[in-house]
Amino acid sequence: MADEIRGTTHGTAPVPLSVLDLVTVGAGHTATEALRTSVEMSRLAESRGYHRHWVAEHHSMPGVASSSPAVILAHLAAHTHRIRLGSGGVMLPNHAPLVIAEQFGTLEAMAPGRIDLGLGRAPGTDGATAAALRRTDRPNEGADDFPQQLAELIHFLDDDFPDGHPYRRVHAVPGPVQGTSPGGVQSPHRPPVWLLGSSGFSARLAGLLGLPFAFAHHFSARNTLPALDLYRESFRPSAVLDAPYALIGVAALATDEEKEARRQVLAAALNMVRLRTGRPGLVPTPEEAEAYEFSPAEREFVASWNANVVHGTPDEVRAGLDELQKRTGADELMITSNAHSGDIRLRSYELIADAYDLPRN
Repeated sequence: MADEIRGTTHGTAPVPLSVLDLVTVGAGHTATEALRTSVEMSRLAESRGYHRHWVAEHHSMPGVASSSPAVILAHLAAHTHRIRLGSGGVMLPNHAPLVIAEQFGTLEAMAPGRIDLGLGRAPGTDGATAAALRRTDRPNEGADDFPQQLAELIHFLDDDFPDGHPYRRVHAVPGPVQGTSPGGVQSPHRPPVWLLGSSGFSARLAGLLGLPFAFAHHFSARNTLPALDLYRESFRPSAVLDAPYALIGVAALATDEEKEARRQVLAAALNMVRLRTGRPGLVPTPEEAEAYEFSPAEREFVASWNANVVHGTPDEVRAGLDELQKRTGADELMITSNAHSGDIRLRSYELIADAYDLPRN
């Protein structure tokens, strides 16, 4: 399974490059357009040597149309041939483990050997929405039970509950049980499980279980180095990996002109200001962001937020990504290019590929 986890480096990139997709919806655009952009992005990424394309689970956010990663991944699988596809991630406490095992078993059957299952323990939304998703007024319960939910999910994926377990005769289908049924033939693949995090909890758990780890540097930059250190220190070799493998999510936007990058990044930052103050909406246009009167506190937030967004010309973005990889020792960089327009996002991935001389297939 390690071969399905470790990526291949292309061109002059220091490590494999991948794509993190929030299916962003800008003002004046529809979710349909955003999903079409995701298809174009996956095709572009596949043709230019990006290793994987992950979709993140979010809820109750008008500017993010990725509430159903499994549905979107099925659509992307139908339009691609080689690139790895996965969740970045599924927020496991929002779902029954059996449901996720069935969904990703189905995806694996659709695209054998190409599916990743990235898991997080946060709700991917606010507390009220989490309560609605989990049908409880104590949504933190799910996060606290994450290790137990994870173990249950892996047992469903491997179909190996021990004798006497109440779920011993419950099987996730598609899954291994089909291969052990009379006349059954089963794919040798099953989706590799990744743990995602923005703090130390999942870093330590991933290390102890010998699983690959993905850290959300793009929104928790100050915790990146401590979490990666904790993952590597905690790591125990497993049947999955014999050594740590960590990728980091990176916010990066390349444009033909530096000024345009600054305009797009400001619009994305205004979107975050509104989200953090309980006013989520569609990603504003650069013109709206330029006309917006930021309060002193908001300006401070924008400056802090944008300090961790690698943006500018392709050469500037390449230099920033190189420095970040060297500083963190990340084994893979997963790039999320947030902008108002889908065309700008697509162009960013193309320019970054060009900056690293990634192949054209």
